[in-house]
Amino acid sequence: MEIFNHNANVNFLGMRKVSIGIAVLLMLVSIALLASRGLNYGLDFTGGISAEVSYQQPVAVAEVRDALAKAGMEHAVVQSLGGTKEVSIRMQPTAAMLDQGKVNLDKVSLVVSEALKAARADALLKSRSSVSSQVGDELRSDGTMAAGLVILGIGLYLWVRFERRFAIAALVTEVHDVLVTLGVLVITGREFDLTVLASVLAVIGYSINDKVVVFDRIRELFRLARKAEPVEVLNRSINSTLSRTIITSLFTAITMAALYFIGGAVVQGFAITMLIGILVGTLSSIFVASPILLWLGVSKQDLMPQTKENPELARRP
Repeated sequence: MEIFNHNANVNFLGMRKVSIGIAVLLMLVSIALLASRGLNYGLDFTGGISAEVSYQQPVAVAEVRDALAKAGMEHAVVQSLGGTKEVSIRMQPTAAMLDQGKVNLDKVSLVVSEALKAARADALLKSRSSVSSQVGDELRSDGTMAAGLVILGIGLYLWVRFERRFAIAALVTEVHDVLVTLGVLVITGREFDLTVLASVLAVIGYSINDKVVVFDRIRELFRLARKAEPVEVLNRSINSTLSRTIITSLFTAITMAALYFIGGAVVQGFAITMLIGILVGTLSSIFVASPILLWLGVSKQDLMPQTKENPELARRP
């Protein structure tokens, strides 16, 4: 199944100066946004109030969330606890929950109980606790380290599996994809929690998958071609894999869109981040990765199998 002609010859490399310029600009803007405004970290990273509530009759998560929002707790994270009668609540403390700037758990119990019982009289607060921001700082550093290790591991694999220039191109484009995705999250003000962090790691894996497909075709065409110039080989590789790239991205995006509209508020952050990452990763696979390879000077000689000389054969007449 193909959307584009397998033998098309669109000159993607002819647009390399514009595409690389836009990519660099987007990276610089994203870095500036991250440095000036920063991510809107959620409760997983900033700490807050955690509570567990039980009901005598089944309750919907949206019903609990609406009850809290009416009482001024608009950004509370509500999740079911293995059934339909118990929920967990995480939120930032309101002014009514503080006592001289510190969280007062008795006030937390009073405020949350009143808000929930105003909507459902059978609500019972089972437990409440204060979550320290130190845990969030540790999660933040661990997440950053995880993303860095994933990108470095991918680069090492490509260095061994393909060639040094492919590894460098992949590392640069992966950094581009992550930075631009985070930049969009900063602009939109989306909350950055553990589910969004998981989607960023998924974006890294998805993005490199697209690039490996193009890289593999580049290697194949370099080995088959006799006198083709690098620009021609790179263009042919992008064109021949374009249908596969677009189809994969399209169907993955459809899945994420369904998750966003139907999956509920808990997974919306994951889905929207994946949608952003899919778009950015697809465009970088087409317009950024190959121009970097060309700039690094990839050639046919770099990809031909290397044979070791046999001293025994050399002594034969």
